Amino acid sequence: MRHIALSKSNFLLPVMALLACGTAIAQSPTYKVGRPANEAELRIADEIVGSDGKELPPGSGTAKEGAKIYAVKCSVCHGKEGEGVPPYSRLVGGVGTLNTPTPKLTVGSYLPFATTIWDFINRAMPPWPLEKNLTPDDIYALTAFLLYKNGIIKETDVMNKNSLLEVQMPNRNGFYPVPPQSTPNKDRSWLPIGIKQNLRRNLRRNDKAFAVR
Repeated sequence: MRHIALSKSNFLLPVMALLACGTAIAQSPTYKVGRPANEAELRIADEIVGSDGKELPPGSGTAKEGAKIYAVKCSVCHGKEGEGVPPYSRLVGGVGTLNTPTPKLTVGSYLPFATTIWDFINRAMPPWPLEKNLTPDDIYALTAFLLYKNGIIKETDVMNKNSLLEVQMPNRNGFYPVPPQSTPNKDRSWLPIGIKQNLRRNLRRNDKAFAVR
């Protein structure tokens, strides 16, 4: 009985400590810095676009339209031709360099899905503290512009929620597994099934080896 009581106390102590920490954090001063996120800001964080594009909104744009927006809102950081202005990222070029001694990682050379470009622009651009005032049409146009500058689509190609899914990125098959995993596993992990099976197999072998010792 004493052993059971000790076990219960050992279990309850860390739980009580966690509850006490949570209460302390909840009651800690705010220092009058910042403000709670509003509904619009929270909604932006929730609207992550996956590789299947089902979260993409209506809208469309071409590279010609995107060039005008890019010149005004993006070129100051990423360069007139997408070459990047340090410390900001280069966006254009590098296709075919990933398996060389001098790889150039850009949205054109590295990303497996064009929807990722749309998603990142939508959630992160323009950067804080600038106002995020790009419309879905603007983002489709900017995405089209970057795809065009990387030689992936034509200047007149219209990008929308359907055509964006048809874009074949140069590095589409450069990830494992091929094609890249677009949904999580049943246990909510993203580790490819083959790798998980190998890890479990190796763990079982290690357990047996330690048991023999």
